[in-house]
Amino acid sequence: MSDKKLIISRKDIAKRVRELGAIITEDYADSNLLVIGALNGAFIFMADLVREIKLDLKVDFVRVASYGMSTTSCGEIRFSKDVELETKDKDILIVEDIVDTGLTLASLHKYLNERSPKSIRTCALVDKKERREVEVVIDYVGFEVKEGFLIGYGLDCREQYRQLEEIYHLIDS
Repeated sequence: MSDKKLIISRKDIAKRVRELGAIITEDYADSNLLVIGALNGAFIFMADLVREIKLDLKVDFVRVASYGMSTTSCGEIRFSKDVELETKDKDILIVEDIVDTGLTLASLHKYLNERSPKSIRTCALVDKKERREVEVVIDYVGFEVKEGFLIGYGLDCREQYRQLEEIYHLIDS
């Protein structure tokens, strides 16, 4: 295993997820909310987040990838699992583990907009602007991290390290 440096503790993650859940609960109080998680990375964050949203809601997933087994985005977005629930006239909240280049999120917004939702907003655990290639709006941000390759709490490197309870900067050794 490569070396790793703790960036965000489990305690800080839990506190921020509670805060985001409360804000989202207030913002969507009178909505027909559909929460769509971007697999695979968002599944841990999304599970914790939806438990903190004190509303009736529906959950679905989409699988999009731009990294594959690499540590850099290839710039090509692949959809390998589609949303299965009806999106028309729904308030959609996209849940992402990390937004860096913005390419995946921009593609996902475009894709979902074609399905006539009432609204689309995004919640991301980590906003990493240093690598942004396209402008995207993240309505709810857990943490801003400036640099480093992150692992843990759903974030991976070549499909490893997702199970770690905290977020680390992966340091090659």
